[in-house]
Amino acid sequence: MTVIPAIDLMEGRCVRLTEGIFSTSRVYSDDPVETAKTFADMGAKRLHVVDLDAALSRSDNRKTIKAIRGAFPGLIEVGGGVRQSEAAAALIDMGIDKIVVGTALVKKPQEVGEWAARHGGVFIAGIDARDGEVRTSGWEEGSTLSAAELALQAKELGITEIIFTDISRDGTLRGPNTQSAAAIAKASGLPVILSGGVGRLSHLEALANHTPKGISGLIIGKALYEGSIDLQEAMALLGDSYD
Repeated sequence: MTVIPAIDLMEGRCVRLTEGIFSTSRVYSDDPVETAKTFADMGAKRLHVVDLDAALSRSDNRKTIKAIRGAFPGLIEVGGGVRQSEAAAALIDMGIDKIVVGTALVKKPQEVGEWAARHGGVFIAGIDARDGEVRTSGWEEGSTLSAAELALQAKELGITEIIFTDISRDGTLRGPNTQSAAAIAKASGLPVILSGGVGRLSHLEALANHTPKGISGLIIGKALYEGSIDLQEAMALLGDSYD
């Protein structure tokens, strides 16, 4: 299982939210580029970056993301506010490996399908749900779709990987929603990266003892910044190698 550290960007700084509520944002670093370097030095091979400003359609952090790209040698996936082909193209041009689409996948699926056909395996379905319902536009809008329905739709459009976040767990440190992630993997037949709620070593031990079929990775955010989980220890426990 791949362990993926997370950097959430707001106004050029590294922050974390609780349950996707923007008013709960807490700054953990004024230098996200240095944070990315630290994760790389600890052996991370993949990095999850979210542009929270772009998710709210109020600005973007592309300059910071470009600097992170220069600092982190491994695979970088970026999500947040990628709702137009121009935004996706800009990220691809700066060397971003994977692009997470959520709102666009719900609101204009055919266009996302065209992006996927044009750019191969670049796109990941970002499925963010609360109580089973997919949320969009920075988690502020509901939808008529369940997480499983959107996963199947993504597969039909040619997307081959999913990141599932249970918004009610995100930033709470009270444990990930492994059951829902496994159900999405089973329904879609696609690998699912689990996100939201990882808070302590026992959560990792539970996954190490029993990794549900189809769960391919784990995103860890606040627990790394709070110091309740050590990145290298997490990688070793879940079978992800580091140098």
